[in-house]
Amino acid sequence: MAAMVSLLFTLKRPQALAMLQSRPRHALLRQLRRGLQWLWHQEGTPGQRARGLAAGIFCGCYPFFGLQIVLGVGLASVVRGNHLLAAAGTWISNPFTYVPLYWFNFQLGCLLIGPGPAWPELGALRSESLAQLGWGFGGRLLLGSTITGLVCAVAIGAAYWCWLHRAEGPAAFAQGPASPGKTIRSM
Repeated sequence: MAAMVSLLFTLKRPQALAMLQSRPRHALLRQLRRGLQWLWHQEGTPGQRARGLAAGIFCGCYPFFGLQIVLGVGLASVVRGNHLLAAAGTWISNPFTYVPLYWFNFQLGCLLIGPGPAWPELGALRSESLAQLGWGFGGRLLLGSTITGLVCAVAIGAAYWCWLHRAEGPAAFAQGPASPGKTIRSM
């Protein structure tokens, strides 16, 4: 799977599309292909798409359940990024990654601010809101979320931009923003 992604990263657009359109044997590879095709066919310039994805990833690192997509789309509007990719970028935190992501963010906050309250047990996380855990916990979690969000957003946004730049070539950057309803495939 990682080899397929790295191979797609190094190929030009026609070669990458041909590879994406081939039929993989496994369901996981099929889902990866669909995800990559969806990323590929978003509207806007490569910069707009990369900014949208980065805005979503940044907002997805915060523990504001239910507001992450709204915040991601709002931030994408501010930085003039793609709104759909911003919404998708918030999925970096999902039911499978909540606890590990926020535990890491909390530990990073403790490293930067200093030791504080202990990480609450899962039962306490379910029964108490984050606000009830106090500023000692919340401040460390928010600081760690900000640092993690910045690093992940810059790294993944830049990687996505480089991937688009290599795949589409410099001519796509000189054309300016795509008109509404126009996809990369029709360019």
